[in-house]
Amino acid sequence: MTTQTSTPIALTIAGSDSGGGAGIQADLKTFSALGVFGTSVIAALTAQNTREVRAIHDVPADFIADQLNTVLDDIRIDAIKIGMLSRPETITTIASILRERELGNIVLDPVMVAKSGDKLLADESVDALRRELLPLATLITPNLPEAAVLLDSDEATDAEQMQVQAQQLLDLGPKAVLVKGGHLAESSSAESADLLFSAEKAQWLPAKRIATANTHGTGCTLSSAIAAGLARGLNVTDAVTEAKAYITAAIEAADRLQVGSGHGPTHHFHAWW
Repeated sequence: MTTQTSTPIALTIAGSDSGGGAGIQADLKTFSALGVFGTSVIAALTAQNTREVRAIHDVPADFIADQLNTVLDDIRIDAIKIGMLSRPETITTIASILRERELGNIVLDPVMVAKSGDKLLADESVDALRRELLPLATLITPNLPEAAVLLDSDEATDAEQMQVQAQQLLDLGPKAVLVKGGHLAESSSAESADLLFSAEKAQWLPAKRIATANTHGTGCTLSSAIAAGLARGLNVTDAVTEAKAYITAAIEAADRLQVGSGHGPTHHFHAWW
């Protein structure tokens, strides 16, 4: 582990969730909970609560570039989490800047559908995401439906298919892949296992399955927790392991919050209140 002598700083590039449970809001809460200073670039605004995404307003690509360049011109960024990017021009703009700046420690969460079932990623954006951002990523964190969309294939239904798809995703250019197995049809067991896959190894990461409807923002929170670990100098395996423990505890505490009447948020500050 690299010794961190200055304040670790992470950047989130994502959409805003007006309900506070996912997106930029979840990312900044997670960074703070894990001892990392958070900065942000807002790529889209949503009119959203725990039940629905009522509207999406995309931020113009040139203003996204202004936000990103302004942060990078002044602030050292140790890790980047990328979330909801709904338009091809947004994806292309961000990828161009990241390549030019030669930035690393990039965690890409290919957000496509909200917990409410509302679609967050336009069809024409999938190819841009696959082509422009996957090759820049240190780690991508798709769930099974997202992995299937990225590969234009059927959704994996067992562990063997998950491993095949992890290799196919790795072939698209990221350094590592975390395929989240929570959607497995066979997952009626007490555990849910994710697969961390790279050229060096394949590692299953089981966690107990928690019975709660309050799981809004879990994908955002997990990916930003991984970015926080990378910002603090952890390697990918250790950052993912720590992030898994954090999100499991946050889901366990989610019912304490009682926010909204739909899929409520996880409890980012479960260790404090």
